[in-house]
Amino acid sequence: MTTKTALITGAARRIGAGIARDLHDYGMNVIIHYHTSDSDAQALCSELNEVRPDSAITVKKDLRDVDGYSELARSVMSFKGNLDVLINNASMFYPTPVTRTTPDQWMDIVGTNMKAPYFLIQTLQPYLNKSRGCVINITDIYGDVPLSEHSVYSASKAGLIMLTRSLAHELAPDIRVNAISPGAILWPDDIEVDHQTKVLNNTLAGRAGSTQDITTTVRFLIESDFITAQVINVDGGRLV
Repeated sequence: MTTKTALITGAARRIGAGIARDLHDYGMNVIIHYHTSDSDAQALCSELNEVRPDSAITVKKDLRDVDGYSELARSVMSFKGNLDVLINNASMFYPTPVTRTTPDQWMDIVGTNMKAPYFLIQTLQPYLNKSRGCVINITDIYGDVPLSEHSVYSASKAGLIMLTRSLAHELAPDIRVNAISPGAILWPDDIEVDHQTKVLNNTLAGRAGSTQDITTTVRFLIESDFITAQVINVDGGRLV
């Protein structure tokens, strides 16, 4: 894996940072995409390069601005000259009660969660095709079962699930496209304890998961070159 390169969007913090660290431990070179979390992204990049020099870089980009994707691609390819894995992890999440949702909020969430992955795949397809690489989309179990007052978020993740299956078909056999749908892994900062308890009571595992549950699945999908068009729920049995 030491010659392989992965681009992880939204990789400065939380699950994205965990994926970047794990793939780096795996021996891969990593490109840490971020939008506003500059200090976190730079700290992570320095941490990884201390372990293995010239093995990580950062790329700053507002993914809602698809016009700049060609520049992002140049930055990606100037790092090591190849791209083997694209992980679409960046996500926008906040309530959108239907009585108060604005068009800007719609474009914000859909633009980040569904439009960006699609056009990133389109832009980076020639490089992934050359390496016979793979795409892993980080979706959400709320793409299957809607979350109250988060209809736009749920719809955007449902759309990403369908894009996963559609693009797996369209880009085969050279590029594999899969998705991971996390359940309760890392709680949002503003989540109430009562809601956490309710979620865990409806989870067969009886507990929240960890970032490692996601990173283990990411590695599995990278290694398993006969798996494509699949969505793996890493949710402790929440959807059963």
